[in-house]
Amino acid sequence: MNNLRYFIYAGTMLLTAVSCNDDFVNTQPLEEVPNEIVWQDAALAEAFVFEIYNGFGVGGFYEEQMASLTDEALFTHPGRGINTITEGRANDADQGRQMDTYSYEQMYIRIRASNIAIQNLRNPQFADASRAEQLLGEAYFLRAYFYQQLLRTYGAVPLIDFTFKLDDADHSISRNTYAECVDFIIDDCDSAALLLNGVARVDGRINEVAALALKARVLTYAASDLHDNATAKSNSSLLNGYATPEFIGYTSGSRSDRWTLAKQASRAVLDHAEYAYKLDLTEKATADEGKANYIAIAMGGGSKLGDAAGKSDLILGRFFNDLKDERGGWVGRDNGPNGYHNWAGNTPTQLLVDDYEMIDGTRFDWDNPTHKAAPYQNRDPRLYATILHDGADWKPRTDDVKDRDPFNQIQTGQYEVINNSGTKTVQYGLDTRNSPIEDWNGSYTGYYYRKFVDADPAIVDQNTRQRVPWPLLRYTEAILNYVEACIELGEDAEALLWLNRIRFRAGMPALAETGEALRARYRNERRVELAYEEHRYFDARRWMIAAQTLGRKATTIRIEGRLKPGKMVNRYKYDTENYTYTYTVGTIDPGIENRAWNDKMYFTSFHRDEINRNTKLVQNPGY
Repeated sequence: MNNLRYFIYAGTMLLTAVSCNDDFVNTQPLEEVPNEIVWQDAALAEAFVFEIYNGFGVGGFYEEQMASLTDEALFTHPGRGINTITEGRANDADQGRQMDTYSYEQMYIRIRASNIAIQNLRNPQFADASRAEQLLGEAYFLRAYFYQQLLRTYGAVPLIDFTFKLDDADHSISRNTYAECVDFIIDDCDSAALLLNGVARVDGRINEVAALALKARVLTYAASDLHDNATAKSNSSLLNGYATPEFIGYTSGSRSDRWTLAKQASRAVLDHAEYAYKLDLTEKATADEGKANYIAIAMGGGSKLGDAAGKSDLILGRFFNDLKDERGGWVGRDNGPNGYHNWAGNTPTQLLVDDYEMIDGTRFDWDNPTHKAAPYQNRDPRLYATILHDGADWKPRTDDVKDRDPFNQIQTGQYEVINNSGTKTVQYGLDTRNSPIEDWNGSYTGYYYRKFVDADPAIVDQNTRQRVPWPLLRYTEAILNYVEACIELGEDAEALLWLNRIRFRAGMPALAETGEALRARYRNERRVELAYEEHRYFDARRWMIAAQTLGRKATTIRIEGRLKPGKMVNRYKYDTENYTYTYTVGTIDPGIENRAWNDKMYFTSFHRDEINRNTKLVQNPGY
């Protein structure tokens, strides 16, 4: 205590000795700007709105991706909360793995910031009116986007379009209805689109088309099975018994009307042909062109990779650079093969691989002897642009590995070779869990992630960041939303017109089905076109097919290469002249993951801490 008194006294004497001017103690902190000053300066107001963009996180480029919560992928490393979701064990105390871009708390932090921006930009205090309008439009979009993230995760949430104050008597608030949430988000999208009309396209920045695309997504979800209470109740006894169905869907109104609104909203996006990347083909591209087209889209939208018209499929992306060491720059390291010293994170399942069609548009079938003998030949070109399979050509190996594999091919099987003593022996591939390079980071499924990974040999994935943007909104998603609405409205010809444009770009033949068969083909097309983009998690739920898809055990592939008679190979290379290959499908060991579906997983629970903080918050069904 004596020491404390001494420092207070000494400090007081110092201030007295230095100056008697009160300005000394009235200085502003260097790291903060007062609220009233922010909104009087256009540059500071812009900086405030730009910070709200950080609510996008790193898009979907987390080490644990949402693909591994679905039948797209299996996460290689246990203990991250993923099994809690895939095994249907989530509850209000343990929600399992959740990206911060869907976090209840994090989204409301960003919504509050958006509310502050909207409140101050409606009547700007700086002279640049057009700049203020653009920032206001961006703020409306951001609020709509964050509410959309909550809505598709939790169902209806409390709508807050004001800022709470510390001295407010009550901070608790009830959930709005699902219909009210949809209407609120659509109003914000409309406001954003109006204010952003004519704003030039800039990478990573919101414009009018982004607002239209978000509106189309929200209305597509709103028209889906899960959010039509009559349909949802007929498909789930759990949802049928939920006492407050207005929080998870529409209790009245016409589904046909909702699909019409979804169709109109998607059509408004399609009218912006500057995003129609290579969608003017009158016949299918070649297989090589189809693969290249898909890679171009994944690597940055398309326009930077050769479209003479400057068109880009990417409407809004989360971009990265080397100024900050962000997780989004490490997607290659996080997911690449262990034989390249990568981490093999979100590995594709055989379930996903099987859903890529043959190049002629027929289904792949393990009961077909030709398919079974060569499962990676003559497939949809998007397979090769999305997934690294055994024998696939890839980058040069690192210096410590290149002598083992000078051919730069993925090795996920086990192969016979002739050793130095002339004896036949079995060698495990460099990219297996028995790899002589790294045996702890290998894929359990027999596949690796290719999509979004830069194939430039200069990008050594384990120690070099890449600059591939995460697609928040794509023109192709809007097309697929439009196609879905047309199918649900019985407009099959229009649906086929647009669906086949996507297929032609990918090097796939036209479809001709109608009715229920067309719906099934559309859903498969959406699955492969949007793979690893966080759509499958929500699509399987809103279509209410999760029990038949997400509830399946993750499947794997076992590959064996046996030397043909008389062949003498001492350094392995994939080669059908030297080897006979066999492929055996299996399921993942239940000790690693034991997937099961529980209908409560249609919606994420509100954490019990949120319920305790806000006693007006009604919990979701099953928790």
